[in-house]
Amino acid sequence: MNAKDISSGIVRAVLQLTGICILVWLLLQVKTLLIYMLIAGVVSLIGRPINRFLIKRLKLKNIIASSITIVFLMWILVSIFSLFVPLLLQQGENLSLLEVNELKGNIETLIQEIGIYFNLDNSFWQQQFSVDNLFKNVNFGLLPELLNQTLELLGGFTIGLFSVVFILFFFLKDSHLQERIILALVNDKVTDRVEKSLEKTKSLLSRYFLGLLLQISILLIIYSIVLAIFDVENAFIIAFLCALLNLIPYLGPIIGGVLMLLLTMSSFIGADFSSVILPKTGYVMIGFVIGQLVDNFFSQPFIFSNSVKSHPLEIFIVILASGTLLGPVGMIIAIPLYTTIKVIAQEFLAENKIVKSLTKNF
Repeated sequence: MNAKDISSGIVRAVLQLTGICILVWLLLQVKTLLIYMLIAGVVSLIGRPINRFLIKRLKLKNIIASSITIVFLMWILVSIFSLFVPLLLQQGENLSLLEVNELKGNIETLIQEIGIYFNLDNSFWQQQFSVDNLFKNVNFGLLPELLNQTLELLGGFTIGLFSVVFILFFFLKDSHLQERIILALVNDKVTDRVEKSLEKTKSLLSRYFLGLLLQISILLIIYSIVLAIFDVENAFIIAFLCALLNLIPYLGPIIGGVLMLLLTMSSFIGADFSSVILPKTGYVMIGFVIGQLVDNFFSQPFIFSNSVKSHPLEIFIVILASGTLLGPVGMIIAIPLYTTIKVIAQEFLAENKIVKSLTKNF
């Protein structure tokens, strides 16, 4: 190898590195658009079975089926938000009429009742919890600023929603559009294998997301029944929030349990602690535990075995590793991402011993 070959190799490497840096910079500049496309892609997987049913069974045209699917998904989204609007409006009205002294008195009464019930030393209890210190640092003048930030967030959400719906329409109308975008970026020699991987990934993830909807629905029904039996205010909304938090593996149920505990206690804040608050909260938490047992021993194994076809221990390790690297977001995307990697590995590394072991049920 002479000096000319070495210099040309260095130049080529520098140009390639520069091109990669420019590409990464461009992707960072349009990251919002990429997020919109990613969300639209995920939603299209959820809406795919509905769209296919309308086309194949009802013989509707593609454009009509796609429009109906989007309207149906939008109806679900609007229905979810409509649950929270009355609650938020009521809370806003309560804030405008907030009687701080009365609120302090209620909290102090609750703390005293807890201390009496558990035979705690009052002086120790007061040192641990000081209501005066709590409210001394609260600046209620920040409420207008919070409202402005909320309006800005709502405006950004509206733009994002329109963008996602627009992209989603074309993803549903042309089910192979996402594939063509990806195939345009890969070498022609591996086009067939990439195409097979994409089709299998779409099928598995579509079933997985539908399974998650079923999982949330089961928990929503259980939680709603439990909260309604014990006359907890806004039972359905609380149940929906706790069921939705369950999408965050391992951490979500803990947050949901704490949220249900606090909201249940706040629903009976004026009642006697030992005869009303404590028993009802205890019964509600028993119902919460029953819901978690149903989810852990029936719902989740069914979803994992019939959608992503992975062993529970395998899923546990992947979720923990992803959570360590990327936090709660990593825990949420761990299973879809891992499933995609497994499908690609099976197609391109089919002879590898580890890949064979991990994908034997595919």
